[in-house]
Amino acid sequence: MLLGRAAEQAEIDGVLADAAAGISRSLVIRGEAGIGKSALVEYAAAAPGVRVVRGGGVESEAELAFGALHLLLYPYLDRLEGLPGPQSAALRAAFGQIEGPEANRFLVGAATLTLLAELAAETPTLVLIDDAQWLDRSSSDALLFAARRFHADPIAVIFAVRETVPPFMTPGLETLRLDGLPSAAATALLDERAPGLTVPGRTRVLTESAGNPLALIELGTARRDAERAGHADPVHEVGPLPVARRVQESFRTQIAGLPAGTRTLLLVAAAD
Repeated sequence: MLLGRAAEQAEIDGVLADAAAGISRSLVIRGEAGIGKSALVEYAAAAPGVRVVRGGGVESEAELAFGALHLLLYPYLDRLEGLPGPQSAALRAAFGQIEGPEANRFLVGAATLTLLAELAAETPTLVLIDDAQWLDRSSSDALLFAARRFHADPIAVIFAVRETVPPFMTPGLETLRLDGLPSAAATALLDERAPGLTVPGRTRVLTESAGNPLALIELGTARRDAERAGHADPVHEVGPLPVARRVQESFRTQIAGLPAGTRTLLLVAAAD
């Protein structure tokens, strides 16, 4: 159950209902790190009666041309033979299946559009793209090209985008911007995930988290642990930094308390 997101869930329900009725819609969910974008993606993914085609951006592959598009369409590569010849050849070349000249962006976008439309013709389809800010440029161009051209297909496309600089641009698509949770929902989440806080500690976490669910959980847990350890003014409280930085500081404190071998393993994984 998602706390405080009834309006956002209703918006997603409307997008899916329109798609089921043959009215294509695309939606971009935007917000800061930890604000709950992925939770709404999971909510959409659980919708009954739709085929879910799922992919996402991977930070380490952001410079790998067509990497995200390949990840999204990989389960359906056996259908490329059914595409118009130029589109099939363009997508095969983009994915390295055949030799060819530099990929034609228009034909790759058209092939993506055609393939997803054919899937939707069989059963209502939901395309989910999480962490879209990390899509490689070639993949994002193809996916946005397709999303803007669906009309009377039983298909919905949902992008989840973290606010970054420069921003990931999605011209022509509906946007749902996520803010912090309402006060009542933020309080309920904090009490559920970090029960037993003192009144001053609880008030401070609610203020500093600004309704960000991840911040509520991480800062609330860290504050509770500090209070139980007898630290009235724990070092993880870092004042008026942005929420994402406060959460990072909370993680840093937790990492510092791990055994040396575990920290070394984390360092190796991060370097890799």
